[in-house]
Amino acid sequence: MSPTDPIEFSFSKTLDAPRALVWKMWSDPEHLAQWWGPVGTRHRTLKFDFKKGGMFHYAMGSPGGELYGRFIYGEITPPEKFIFINSFADADGNIVRAPFSPVWPLEVHNTLTLEEQGDATLLTLRGAPLNGNEAEKAAFLAMHPSMQGGFGATFQQLETYLKTL
Repeated sequence: MSPTDPIEFSFSKTLDAPRALVWKMWSDPEHLAQWWGPVGTRHRTLKFDFKKGGMFHYAMGSPGGELYGRFIYGEITPPEKFIFINSFADADGNIVRAPFSPVWPLEVHNTLTLEEQGDATLLTLRGAPLNGNEAEKAAFLAMHPSMQGGFGATFQQLETYLKTL
C-alpha cells in the first residue's frame, strides 16, 4: 500500500480520548466487543491473541444470521500502530468469501495508526486488497463509499463507548 494507491481505502476520525485509552479499545477483547462491528450486530469474541501472528476471530450476530471475521496481526507498535490482515471467516477461523460478493478480496491488508492531538487521538485506518486480482480490486474500489459509511458508524460506536468510561 502506498498513499497514492487508488485502490487503497482510508478513513480517519478524531476521538475525544487519550491515545493510550484508544489503544486499549483495540488491544483488550472486553472493550473491543463493546463497539466493533456493524451497527445492530451482537459481537462474540471467539479467539483473541493480540500479538504478531496472533488472531482475533469473532462472530457478528444479526436478525439475518451470524457472520464470522478474523484479523491476523502483523507489526504491533504500542500505542501508535498495528497492522492486520482482515478476512471473512467460518466458525473455525478459516478464510471464506464474503457473503455479499463472489469477487470481494479474500484478504485485506490494514494499517491502523493512532496519533496524539493534545487530549484527543486521530485514528486512521488504511486498507487494500492483499494479492487481489483485477475483479477483486475493482469490487473493493467500488465499495469505498459504503465502507466510509460502515466504518463511520463503527467508529461512532467506539466514540459513544469511550464516553461511558
